[in-house]
Amino acid sequence: MTDPRYDVIAIGNAIVDVMAPCDDDLIDELQLAKGGMTLVDDEGAAKLYAAMGPAREISGGSAANTLAGMAALGAQCAFIGQVANDQLGDVFAHDIRAVGIDYDTLVREGDPATGRCLIFVTPDGERTMNTFLGASTYLPKEALDEKLIADAGVLYLEGYLWDPEEPRSAMRRAIDVARNAGRKVAFTASESFVIDRHGDDFRALIEDGKIDIMFVNETELATLTGEDEFDAGLKALDGKLPIIVATRSAKGAVAVANGTRAEVPAQPIDEVVDTTGAGDLFAAGFLTGHVRGESLERCLEMGAICAAEIISHYGARPEADLKELVK
Repeated sequence: MTDPRYDVIAIGNAIVDVMAPCDDDLIDELQLAKGGMTLVDDEGAAKLYAAMGPAREISGGSAANTLAGMAALGAQCAFIGQVANDQLGDVFAHDIRAVGIDYDTLVREGDPATGRCLIFVTPDGERTMNTFLGASTYLPKEALDEKLIADAGVLYLEGYLWDPEEPRSAMRRAIDVARNAGRKVAFTASESFVIDRHGDDFRALIEDGKIDIMFVNETELATLTGEDEFDAGLKALDGKLPIIVATRSAKGAVAVANGTRAEVPAQPIDEVVDTTGAGDLFAAGFLTGHVRGESLERCLEMGAICAAEIISHYGARPEADLKELVK
């Protein structure tokens, strides 16, 4: 097997984040699920946008955020995701290429528009996300560059994108391409509601040995395994996954690889400003360490450092020099 051209290629939602601070009263007034992620339609997105205060726009999407973190750490990455031929589509393509990620997915003509995530950030740093997926839900198998997928050490898949039928079919094909090429497959569960809808699919992928690295938080772990107790959830997956990585917010993170367990605390920071993208950047640090052959504990440490950087400011893309931080 030849050395890969890319460390990681990811498939995920191509979304532009629209972020604004707010107080808890506005969350209650809009009847939003604080701290969660809710899917909204075009009309709902317009209503929420009108209720927002001054906002910042920056390219987002879970897997794209992870790649941005990896690129900042010096990894070679490529992304596959669908945007529309519109202004936000141009913004997304420019931003992701500007950080050094290869992105060549053809734009989609017509409706719906490029996806966007309206993020309300309360004073405690909690983010409440409301996502209009738009064009990203129409990623077809024909958009896959199979040679590119086969030429990446790790294929990284975003659970959020498993929900729509068309990109789910594309990701199934991508898994087969990666496995046939002898590459690894990493998967992030993304959110418990995704597991509620597609848990049988995820469990089947695990049982069939098609996932090498699984990222979950402790709530997602409980939903995936049916075990409310954290260690019982890890034990339920013992021997079924080469690597399981579980984040626990302020309690740090745990990984189990072929029976070996490692654990790290959360990195201390002065103030939690915005938790948007914390899990995405944790995955960035962990995967970068993994493709470089670092120890399991070091991979977790790199993930915790990247997550701490991202929650210290607004937005899901790093602002500090991650290379210096992980040293």
